[in-house]
Amino acid sequence: MRILSVRGALPEHRHPQAAITASFVDTVMRDSVDRRVVERFHRNAGVETRHTVLPLSAYPDLEGFGPANDAFIEHGVELGARAVVDALKAVGLRPDDVDLLISATVTGLAVPSLDARVAGLTGMREDVVRMPLVGLGCVAGAAGIARLHDYLLGHPDAVAVLMSVELCSLTLQRTDPSIANLVASGLFGDGAAAVVATGSGRAEELVAEGHVQPEVLASRSRLYPGSERVMGWDVGSSGLKVVLDGAVPDVVRRYVGEDATRFLADHGLTRDAVEWYVAHPGGPKVLEALQEALGVEREALQVTWDSLRDIGNLSSASVLHVLADTLRDRPPRPGSYGLLLAMGPGFCSELVLMRMPR
Repeated sequence: MRILSVRGALPEHRHPQAAITASFVDTVMRDSVDRRVVERFHRNAGVETRHTVLPLSAYPDLEGFGPANDAFIEHGVELGARAVVDALKAVGLRPDDVDLLISATVTGLAVPSLDARVAGLTGMREDVVRMPLVGLGCVAGAAGIARLHDYLLGHPDAVAVLMSVELCSLTLQRTDPSIANLVASGLFGDGAAAVVATGSGRAEELVAEGHVQPEVLASRSRLYPGSERVMGWDVGSSGLKVVLDGAVPDVVRRYVGEDATRFLADHGLTRDAVEWYVAHPGGPKVLEALQEALGVEREALQVTWDSLRDIGNLSSASVLHVLADTLRDRPPRPGSYGLLLAMGPGFCSELVLMRMPR
């Protein structure tokens, strides 16, 4: 499989972290939390600016799951469609060229799913194959690329698109003073992203001249035992209440390095063969644990650190933004191997082995 293009889309409302902190304490939680505690959590998140799908003044009026989910559908379809169309235009394709559309989200519920709505809005064919990925959370950007690869192995002439839409701001709870909710309020942002890919049958035809994009060689899924309560949602009348255990960095340290070593060994490689990394920005402690597990310095994950600083954690869309930033700002050398990886609810991880064409 060859990736043809990766594009991110962000809402128009962009705020410094301090403005979000003040709004969360004063209007969302209505002064029911200790401001100093929230400020400390938000400072430690490593985030300077974030985007929200609504103006900050609109969030106090989102009473209950229904209005928040209505906003998720309305704005999620628009943002996802923008990401998809931009990614297709970048390589001279149109929506009716798409054979498979995978959608990934964990921040709202839509039936018909977001992919069906975006397919209709953008003018995709009636026979487009759709695959909604719901509930994979932060890992879904990496898992979605892996599922594109699986499909294109059997359909080498097809054009396949992954669309990720995450509107995390709509999930914040106004009556939950838990540490998990306070941490999430300082870490997660809103955004979407899209990846366009094709199989070996059309790769040379569709890759734009001078526009070298990576090949996906293989993927590996990993589900960790006894970890269901490490990350996820509790679903109730108020919506999606975050589950976020402080053990996440420990799980990363315990498993991910060995997972990467075994995965690479199965393809005749060692960790020394990996020249570039595309990692999900789970937060400062998670990134530090990931550096330790992989045996790399901060510089190896600098694009991920920069993404965390500039837009926060966008759940499944984040690793795709990091991939887009890497290919645009730090294009890897021809022939080099890269490892894309993310973790999410389950608790689980997904590893994707990539290589730049020579």
